[in-house]
Amino acid sequence: MKLSTKGRYAVMAMCDLATHAEGKPVALADIAERQEISLSYLEQLFAKLRRGGLVKSVRGPGGGYLLAHKAGDTRISDIILSVDEPIRATRCMPGQPIGCRGNQSRCQTHDLWEELGNQIYLYLSSVTVEDVIARRILGTSGVMPGSCGAEDVSPLLVEAGE
Repeated sequence: MKLSTKGRYAVMAMCDLATHAEGKPVALADIAERQEISLSYLEQLFAKLRRGGLVKSVRGPGGGYLLAHKAGDTRISDIILSVDEPIRATRCMPGQPIGCRGNQSRCQTHDLWEELGNQIYLYLSSVTVEDVIARRILGTSGVMPGSCGAEDVSPLLVEAGE
């Protein structure tokens, strides 16, 4: 599964917005500069985020965007889905009996990939913008393979019951 720039940039921008809003609107140009994202691309994404009810726009001098909900109530999955980014790992459309193969059947590994997509969605639904900006999702994924010594790995294995 590959998440396109649409989904990734929307999440980056929403986290930036939550970090810098401080009760007043944030200009897209400021987000674009901080996140190194094209302003015109952000405008397209924020139009979708506004239609999805995730941001509010404020016009006029000092205008910009605000989160429509608290950062703790804004799920990452909602952001990704608002910008039309499907969360799936199969070539087939979810929930349809027709597969993606030439004879319209499903491949042997279809259920594996469909369940992976479900797990990704469940995970992204469990994480909020607040979790991201507060860095509450780091876990062990920050450990690079081969970068830790045996003394670093042993406690992880003990905790996991291995």
